[in-house]
Amino acid sequence: MTAKPVRVLIVDDSALIRQMLSEMLSSDPEIQVLGAVPDPLVARQKIKELNPDVITLDIEMPRMDGIEFLKKIMSLRPMPVVMVSTLTQHGADATLHALEIGAVDYVAKPTQDIQVGLEEKRAELIAKVKTAARANVMASASRAPAGPRLEIQGRGYSSTEKIVAIGASTGGVEALTSVLSTLPADSPAILITQHMPASFTSTFARRLDRMCAIQVSEAQDGARVLPGHAYIAPGDQHLRLGRNGANYICRVGGQEPVTGHCPSVDVLFDSVAKHAGQNAVGVILTGMGKDGAAGLQKMRASGARTLGQDEASCVVYGMPRVAFEMDAVEFQLPLSKISREILAICTSDNKIKIRV
Repeated sequence: MTAKPVRVLIVDDSALIRQMLSEMLSSDPEIQVLGAVPDPLVARQKIKELNPDVITLDIEMPRMDGIEFLKKIMSLRPMPVVMVSTLTQHGADATLHALEIGAVDYVAKPTQDIQVGLEEKRAELIAKVKTAARANVMASASRAPAGPRLEIQGRGYSSTEKIVAIGASTGGVEALTSVLSTLPADSPAILITQHMPASFTSTFARRLDRMCAIQVSEAQDGARVLPGHAYIAPGDQHLRLGRNGANYICRVGGQEPVTGHCPSVDVLFDSVAKHAGQNAVGVILTGMGKDGAAGLQKMRASGARTLGQDEASCVVYGMPRVAFEMDAVEFQLPLSKISREILAICTSDNKIKIRV
C-alpha cells in the first residue's frame, strides 16, 4: 500500500517564495502542497480547514511575525514546523529562538539571487519537510523548562582531565540548551558538534553563553580545552580533540563531509576516543541519520562512558537509535536526566544535589 503523502501548508509573505516553495515541494511525489498563504492570520484558518502535517513558516511577516505565530501553534495545537529564514544575523537569532520554542528544523533563505539560491536548497527542503512529518513534536511541546543548575557536593571532579563530547542534529538546539543551561560553572570541559550552518554556530554559542553558568564559545583552532567551558564546532569545519603536551586543545579544520556532514559528530567522537579514552563521556542527542554512532562505539571501546537520549524525549530518534542498536550507548536517558548523569560520572563522590 502506498504511504499517504506529507501534506504541507506554506506560510510566507513573498509571492515569489510561496511560488518557489510550492513548486519545489510539489516536485516530490511523496509531498502534497495544500496551499501557500501570505500571513499567519490566513494560515490559522487554513490550518483549521486543512489540518496539514507540516507547516513551512517565514519569520518576518506583516500582521504577526513567525515567532509569535509559532508560540501560538506550540501552545494551542503542536505540529511540525520548518522555519524558512534568512542568513542574516537577525535571521540566525530568530531561527535559534524558533528552534528553542519547538520548531523541528529550518531552511536558510538566501539574501541574494533568491531564485538560484533557493533552488539549490531543493533537496534539503524536501528532506527536512519529510523528517518533520515524522518528528515527535510532543517532545518539545510537553517539555518542562530547564531545571535549576546542578551543584556538586564535596571536592568535585576526580580529575581535570575529564572531557565530555556531545553530538546532535535535528532538535539539538533545544536539547543542548536544556543540557548546558543546567550545568554548574565548574563543569567538565565540553566539546560539541551540532549540525548547523557556519553563519549560525557563532550566534548559537553566544546565545548559550548568555544562558549558561559555563562559558560557551565557537571553537578556535589551538584553543586550550578547560573545565567550565564548552566549545562548539564551527558550522563549516570539523572539531577534534587534540593534545599539546599535557594539555587538551581544540583542533578545528577540514571541510570534507564525513558521514554526510561537516562538522561531523563521528570526527569529534573519534578524536576523543583517541586522546581521552576512559577519561571521557560521550553523549549522543536527538538527530536524523547515523552521524556519531560509529564514533560513540569507538569511545565506548576505548573505555569512555556513553549516554544516549531516549526515544520519548527525542524530536528525531535517529542518531541515538543507530548508536543504541550498535551497542555504542551504555545508558539511554530522558533529556532531563542527562546533565545529572554527566556530572555523576565525572565527580569523585557521585553526590549531586539540586541548588534551590
